Amino acid sequence: MLEPKVWQVTAGSVVLGLTLAAVVVAAAGPWDSGQRRAEREWAVAQSRTGGEARDASAPREPAPAPSAAAVLSALRVTGRGAAESNGTGGTAGAGETGGMSGIGGTGKPPALPSGLAAALGPLLDDGALGPDRTASVVDAVTGERLYGKGDAKTMVPASTIKIATVVAALSALGPDHRIATTVRATPDGRRITLVGGGDATLDRTGLGRLADDTVRALRDRGVTEVELRYDTSLYSGPREHPIGPNDNIAPVVSLMSGQGRLDTSASGPAPRSGNPAGDAARVFAKLLRERGVRTDGAPERSRAPKEAEPLARTYSAPLSALAERALTNSDNDIAESLARQTALAAGEPASFEGAGRAVRAQLRKLQLPVTGAVFDDGSGLSRKDRVSAALLTGLLARAAAPDRPELRPVLTGLPIARFSGTLRTRYADQPPAAGFVRAKTGTLTGVNALAGTVVDAEGRLLAFAFLASDTPAADPAQAALDRLSAALLPAPAARPE
Repeated sequence: MLEPKVWQVTAGSVVLGLTLAAVVVAAAGPWDSGQRRAEREWAVAQSRTGGEARDASAPREPAPAPSAAAVLSALRVTGRGAAESNGTGGTAGAGETGGMSGIGGTGKPPALPSGLAAALGPLLDDGALGPDRTASVVDAVTGERLYGKGDAKTMVPASTIKIATVVAALSALGPDHRIATTVRATPDGRRITLVGGGDATLDRTGLGRLADDTVRALRDRGVTEVELRYDTSLYSGPREHPIGPNDNIAPVVSLMSGQGRLDTSASGPAPRSGNPAGDAARVFAKLLRERGVRTDGAPERSRAPKEAEPLARTYSAPLSALAERALTNSDNDIAESLARQTALAAGEPASFEGAGRAVRAQLRKLQLPVTGAVFDDGSGLSRKDRVSAALLTGLLARAAAPDRPELRPVLTGLPIARFSGTLRTRYADQPPAAGFVRAKTGTLTGVNALAGTVVDAEGRLLAFAFLASDTPAADPAQAALDRLSAALLPAPAARPE
């Protein structure tokens, strides 16, 4: 348990850090967790429309969810937006360099923040980070490369690849996009099909709302008994993640309820169903019976008939909220769903391969350094994934660009040191970092990564990425990464009282 003095320092840091966060990012909308809602109310006091428009005589249509407003006007913009990449991934090799202008580009090194190279060099040499480590630090608004060590080298990113997944989805679909789950009915209403749209956040509550609308529409037709089927044909390719059955992710299918969890958890590892689509259909059948509509036997999987028309529909929260949740909690199921939504938007198959091609193509459109990058999945569980530290900081710089408000949920979704998500229990040895560091974590056995943002002593928003492989143990490696990101912060004495 922390001592009282440490609690005071931590609490003060959280308040100051969240105040700075309010200056540099816009609220992208609460999701149903009290954690995100509390952060919004405390940090930015920003509300947002949500929910669904309910019409008893028609399928639900989504209520408008406004995009994040353009922000960062309080930062010192030097007349340039985020610099555009030449697409080569930069010229930095394994050696340490002082800085280059642009994202993955070349140019005259800008002035470094005072002591930055001297501070980061020894910390990167920490043996806890293993023999292979890379680093990138950029000015998130101008794209100026302030520090790099092997930053063009591609490494296994673990869950930091979710930043790429989210940026691709938001840029392809927009922050207001919602994922539909639909009930389709034959003309006589006697056969209905629950059609999955890829919403990895669908739960019993959402299915209950869908059942309400379905029963209402059936009663209008005088139907009280139906044959129920479920359709998962939206996705193609393997349904199992390449790592196989795992508590960290459900089978990747277009229909599920509660992410196929077999316990009461809402995030993190949990035992998963081997057939989440079938389970969701059985839950839906039970909800229909509870509302007075009988079902003929157990639901079976089949495509909706061509003549079937939409009867009822429910929608996910806006993509902005899904993006935040995927990043804050490192939600693998949502990340894979977003990757497939990007694939569908690009006309690619909604499969692991199709999603990888679509994400890569979308990032290339944003002129990011994707040379050598591999997107084997959307969640980062695959060890075949490869990204560079320069790509990660480039993604964060794009998200901070004043002309890219649709990407702002990338910044607002990053966990906050000692406060939220996967950083809630981190930085125990770095109390002054509490509330100031926002970053996405990445952890696999022997792989540790951290990519996020801080505000420096001059009020600049910095984006950083540190990747390490062959790390001897997770805890010491995470502590070393925490020290690296904390070193980017101004000294406590330089902060306002």
